[in-house]
Amino acid sequence: MANVPHLDPAFIEKQRQRLNKVRADILATAASDEATEQDTRSESANSASREYEDDAQRLDLLERQGNLVAHDMERLQSVNRALAKIAEGTYGLSDQSGAPIPRERLEAVPESILTFAEEKAREQKR
Repeated sequence: MANVPHLDPAFIEKQRQRLNKVRADILATAASDEATEQDTRSESANSASREYEDDAQRLDLLERQGNLVAHDMERLQSVNRALAKIAEGTYGLSDQSGAPIPRERLEAVPESILTFAEEKAREQKR
């Protein structure tokens, strides 16, 4: 593993541990959300007397949970990429430009794979 000049090995190891914890948390949340969704769907299907307002609320809840799961899966991709960058020795360098990502940004968002400016430009294009 190459050493990115602005990051020391102890910091990178700390980040690896944080990223592994974030990854485990996302996967646990996704599993829990999936179980909740299944419970909600089967509760709705097994309901003898149907209340359309209840169904509408359940559908709204499922849609919101789906949006959260999609966001979590997107974050999981970034976490996995950051872990791969640690293994490659390129953690702390932008995937887009190769520019160093400030340590403060990595401390705040350990899965950062772009500089703040690059991330902002990407979000504006969406």
